Amino acid sequence: MQLYELFGQRLRLLPEKGIFWEDKKYLILSDLHLGKAGHFRKSGIPISDLIHSKDMLTLDRLIAKLQPEEVIFLGDLFHSDHNQGWEIFRRWIKSKAPLSFRLILGNHDILDERSYRIPNLEVLESLKLEPFELTHVPEETELYNLAGHIHPAVRMRGKGLQSIQLPCFYFGERHAILPAFGNFTGTAKIKIKKQDAVFAVADQKVVKVN
Repeated sequence: MQLYELFGQRLRLLPEKGIFWEDKKYLILSDLHLGKAGHFRKSGIPISDLIHSKDMLTLDRLIAKLQPEEVIFLGDLFHSDHNQGWEIFRRWIKSKAPLSFRLILGNHDILDERSYRIPNLEVLESLKLEPFELTHVPEETELYNLAGHIHPAVRMRGKGLQSIQLPCFYFGERHAILPAFGNFTGTAKIKIKKQDAVFAVADQKVVKVN
């Protein structure tokens, strides 16, 4: 866990690749991509749903440990069209009531509007929670922008020619990008400026690298 203060707000950067906003007690996650395994199976690629079960178990543990007032998803909660994975998630989220959830729609959140009609789930295009504005895709917003979508990563180099690409939290001048919470996602190396703050996730630790 790494504590990062931004605009007077304490953000706990979690090795599980989420943010716990301590002052509000909000758990913020991005890019779970649930149902992606089922999407691949439709294309004839045998991927087990167990990979999503592990992500949900991690989320369960975080909720039990942190006791958040609310869970906020920064888009791409579900990867594709309706499949069994969504029904499993639907039952799970209803079982968490009275805990409330908010979903900022991402480009992969393409389910029919009726699918999102869950009593303790609110669906939004964006969300202002001063001093931040939350979106899925990084945008130039009035307030400091918290977003996902990119699955940011940084390449770390060791001795010799050894290197590894690690998911990271990125904090720039006008926006921050969260790593993908889901483990069945890729990563994209991001360009880093000297004044940016970057924290890599490795071996269940969050480490400042810039």
